[in-house]
Amino acid sequence: MIDRRTVIAGLAATPALVAAKAAVPIATTRHGRVRGIVERGVAVFRGVRYGADTAARRFRRAVPPAAWTDVADATRYGAASPQTKAGEPTSEDCLFLNVWTPALDAARRPVMVYLHGGAHAHGSGSDPLYDGGNLVQRGDVVVVTLNHRLAALGYAYLAQLGGPAESGNVGNLDIVLALEWVRDNIAHFGGDPGRVMLFGQSGGGAKIVTLMAMPQARPLFHAAATMSGQHVTAAGPMHATARSRALMAKVGAADVAALATMPVARLVEAMAMTDPLEGKGEISFTSTLDHHVLARHPFFPDAPREAAHIPLICGNTHDETGLWIGEMLKRGDTTWANLPERLTRETTKDLAPDFVIRRYRDLYPDRTPGQILLAATTAGRSWPGHLIQAEERAKIGAPTWMYQLDFPAPEAGGVLGAFHSLDIGLVFDNTGVATARTGDGPDARRLAGRMADAFIALARTGDPNCASVPVWPRYDLARRGTMIFDRQVRVEDDPRREERLLFAVAPYIKPGG
Repeated sequence: MIDRRTVIAGLAATPALVAAKAAVPIATTRHGRVRGIVERGVAVFRGVRYGADTAARRFRRAVPPAAWTDVADATRYGAASPQTKAGEPTSEDCLFLNVWTPALDAARRPVMVYLHGGAHAHGSGSDPLYDGGNLVQRGDVVVVTLNHRLAALGYAYLAQLGGPAESGNVGNLDIVLALEWVRDNIAHFGGDPGRVMLFGQSGGGAKIVTLMAMPQARPLFHAAATMSGQHVTAAGPMHATARSRALMAKVGAADVAALATMPVARLVEAMAMTDPLEGKGEISFTSTLDHHVLARHPFFPDAPREAAHIPLICGNTHDETGLWIGEMLKRGDTTWANLPERLTRETTKDLAPDFVIRRYRDLYPDRTPGQILLAATTAGRSWPGHLIQAEERAKIGAPTWMYQLDFPAPEAGGVLGAFHSLDIGLVFDNTGVATARTGDGPDARRLAGRMADAFIALARTGDPNCASVPVWPRYDLARRGTMIFDRQVRVEDDPRREERLLFAVAPYIKPGG
C-alpha cells in the first residue's frame, strides 16, 4: 500500500497545488467572490455564506443570501447554530460552509460533503477533527463541511400549533440549501457537481438517511456513507407536537408568533429541559414525519426505493456505548449484582436483563460484568439501527457496504473499546488531532489511510473497493459480509451473529422518536 506521506509529497508537487501556494485564493460564487487562505498547499475557504440570516425566518425555510460586491473574507469559521453547551460562538445567522480544495481549476474532482453529529442538537462543521486538508491531499478531492439550524430552531414541529408546515425539518432544508449551493458553485472550487458524496457520523448519518427519504434532497447527491447514524424512524408528528408544547410552556410563549420573536437566549435555556416524553436527557428535537417535507420514515416500513440507486456505506463501531458509559467502565465497578440495573438503564431493546446476561455468559464465559455491559448495551441500543438500514437496503438490491470498526481507543488500557465517534478521525485521516482519541501511532495512521481511501473511492466511483482494502462485498442477507476495520483489515460474514439473533426478537424503537 502507498504510504500517506508519499501521496502527500506527490500531490504537493502538482501544478495545481503550486498555483494555490502562489497567491491568496479568491473564488467566485453566484452571490459574490470570497477570499480564502492556503494551508499546507490546500486552498481553504471558511465561513462561506450559503444562506441569509435565519433570525427573521425562525422556524421557516431559509433563503439564499443577498449578493455582495466586495470580496468577502472566508478565512474564519462562521457562527454555529444556537445550542446548549456551546463551545464556540453561536448565532441564528449560522448558514455557513467551509471548503478545502487542491486548486481553483476545472478538474471537476469528487466532492465529499460532511454532516456533523450531535443528535440534531449540538455541534458544527468547524470542529478541528473535520479539517478536510488531509483528505484533499490524500485523494485529490474537494471537502465541504457546514453549519445548519439545530434543536428547536431546526426541528421544533409547530405545524399543528399554527406554525409553518416545514418547521419540523428546517434544519434538513438548510442542508438542502447548502447542497444547492454545492451544485451551483462547487465547479468554481475545482469540484464536480455531478459527483457529490454525503458522509456523516451519528446525527450527521441520521440526517443523511433522512435526506435519502426526501424527494427534494435526493437529486443533490450521488453517494452516501453513514457512520453510526442509527436513524430508522423520524419523530412522529404527535410526539413532536407534544415536545413543542412543552417548550412553549417552558418559555411562556402563548403562541407560535410569541415563540418566533422571543430572545434566542431564552429558547436555548429552555432547550436544556428534560425531555417530557422520555423523562431523561435534553428535550429531543429531530427530523419529523410532517407529511410535507418528510412524507415517510427513513427506514420504515422499508428502505425508500427512490433512493436505491444511491450507493451507501453503512458503518458502526464495535463498542458504541463506550462513549456514554466510559467513566463507569474506567471505574471498573460493574458487578454481577448491579449489572441488571445498569443494563436496563442503558439499553433500548426491551428484553429481560437476566435473560440477556445469562445468554452473554454462555457466549462469553471469560468476560467480566463490565465487558458484558459494554457488549450488550451496544447490541441492544446502538447496533440495531445500522443493521436495519443494511438489511432493508439488501432486500431491494440497493448497493450497500457495511463496516464495523474494531480498532480500540488506547486510553485506559483499551477498556472503552472502539466507541461511538472513534471512526471520525480515521475517515478524515486526522489521527494527529487530539480529539480523535485514536492515538497517532503507526497502526492508527495506517488504518486511517485505509478507511479514508475507501471513502474517497466511494466518492470517486460509487464503490468503496480500492487497493487499500480487501475485496469488499455488497451486503446481502445470505452472507452479511462486513468489512472489519482493525489492525488487520478483513471481511467477516455475519460478525457477532449470536448477539444479533439474541436482540432480533425485540423491535427497535429509536430514542427521541
